[in-house]
Amino acid sequence: MMELPDYIRLLRKNWTIVVATMLLGGIGGGIVAATASPKYTASTRLYVSVRTGEGAASIDLNQGTTFARQAVTTYADVAVSAIVLDPVIEKLGLTQTVGGLASQVSASSPAGTVLIDIAVTDSSPAQAANLANAVGESFADIVTETLEKPSGSGASLVNVRTIQPASAPSRPSAPNVPVLIGVGLLSGLALGVAIAVARTLLDTKVRTVQDLETITRKPFLGGIAFDADATKLPVVMHAEPRSLRAEGYRRLRTSFQFVNIAGSRRSVVVTSAGPGEGKSNVATNLSVALADTGASVVLIDGDLRRPRVADYLGIEGGAGLTDLLIGRAELGDVLQPWGDAQLFVLAAGRIPPNPSELLGSQAMRTMLDHLSEDFDYVIIDAPPLLPVADAAVLSSIAAGVLLVAGIGQTATSSVVSSLRMLDGVKANLLGVVATMLPAAGPDSSAYGAYLYSGGEAKPARRQNGPRRTRGARAARTTADG
Repeated sequence: MMELPDYIRLLRKNWTIVVATMLLGGIGGGIVAATASPKYTASTRLYVSVRTGEGAASIDLNQGTTFARQAVTTYADVAVSAIVLDPVIEKLGLTQTVGGLASQVSASSPAGTVLIDIAVTDSSPAQAANLANAVGESFADIVTETLEKPSGSGASLVNVRTIQPASAPSRPSAPNVPVLIGVGLLSGLALGVAIAVARTLLDTKVRTVQDLETITRKPFLGGIAFDADATKLPVVMHAEPRSLRAEGYRRLRTSFQFVNIAGSRRSVVVTSAGPGEGKSNVATNLSVALADTGASVVLIDGDLRRPRVADYLGIEGGAGLTDLLIGRAELGDVLQPWGDAQLFVLAAGRIPPNPSELLGSQAMRTMLDHLSEDFDYVIIDAPPLLPVADAAVLSSIAAGVLLVAGIGQTATSSVVSSLRMLDGVKANLLGVVATMLPAAGPDSSAYGAYLYSGGEAKPARRQNGPRRTRGARAARTTADG
């Protein structure tokens, strides 16, 4: 069920539609007002009283007034009846029927009074006044000479007098331009809100972090802001360390360090439901961010179909994981150091014809066990879950999984299918990471407030040669073993 914040976000997101429909409604109301024929309303006021004899007691006067107050309610209905309107049609020589004239006439009585107001609407102001006066005269005559006339030749006890005759109005009563425009604006607003709600209910994409948390029911570990230049600067932790995206990766690193990774294995698969959601960027920058804390990290490009890590980091990718798994190379030959921290990279190598079989092999399991013992973190960039089985295979042998979802790109059904696939292989889903978060607008998150400026961007670089670090010693030990 949608709550008040959801409706506010909905209106912010669809404000152009709402404003457009309101303007169209207001314009429509103005057109109706401009094209409608003007109508004029004239009214006359009648006073109803009860005749009393000379020297009548006050109690008789009070009773007469009470009777008049009770009677005027019924008299108001009599004013628009055929018995009153027929004489008017005959007197003025109208071609209208009683029903047609009755639609122009209205009668009312203010509460607690003995007054009757008769109003007539017509396209001619003079005709409206003539009709109102004629109806008033006919009404008085019918009440006194027909309805309330006593039997015999006595005078009627009810007296009806005109105390305010109708005059020709100077301004039309309809169309009411402000009212019509207001109704048009309100109608447009209602239509715009209805369209916005319909768009939201029919939207199949994950639009907010809240959507992602609701679908997965897993911890939200971090969000990465959208950047159109992300493909040009993939390793943003190194190229623009003070940018909004870099800050997002630091927050992800902090959350990731507190997740519970079962057992002694430290291998974590980074994957997504489909391609183009930024999982390779997340794996690469998370590895750099972890290494910046002093931890020893191995980044493995496990996407043996469309490898990206080597290109992102500017290293040689011709030899790597595939060569190691088929026994063509030793770990020490293909494990490459990168940067100034304890970060090592295992590129994908040549693309094999059987990626799933290689990734699920015993050699892969053995390698992950060795790396998990010697390094603090083993990050594996895996292919998307839905197109191929590679990521599911890796998820079944790794200690944990991070699921990356592109906000505004990932379909809800794709996320659900990915969760089912991970559950099917009994993978340990540690949490979810949102990418492509808008930094502004209705779907923006709190991350947009943490804008940093300053600092000189540094190009990604590779550092060659031995280093006396725990990571380097671990790499040599693993290669010797």
